[in-house]
Amino acid sequence: MSGWGWFGASLGMIVFWGLIIGAFVLFLRALDRPQPTGPHRAHWAPPSPASPEQLLAERFARGEIDEEEYRRRLQVLRAEGTDLTKH
Repeated sequence: MSGWGWFGASLGMIVFWGLIIGAFVLFLRALDRPQPTGPHRAHWAPPSPASPEQLLAERFARGEIDEEEYRRRLQVLRAEGTDLTKH
């Protein structure tokens, strides 16, 4: 082997052992990580239900209702919305 061959083999050996050690360290860190339990087990939360005002805004954005109807219904929701939930 020439001088460059030894250099390449040495560099390859360093990269090889670096990958092996790195994989081992990542494996140990994964084992050491505490496992989530209870209600916080998932890292994501399901989407919360849309409020009546959000649903109304979506209908307006899709063009299902016009601006006049949107404003009228929004006013009703804001004026009587708290009374509707007491039943």
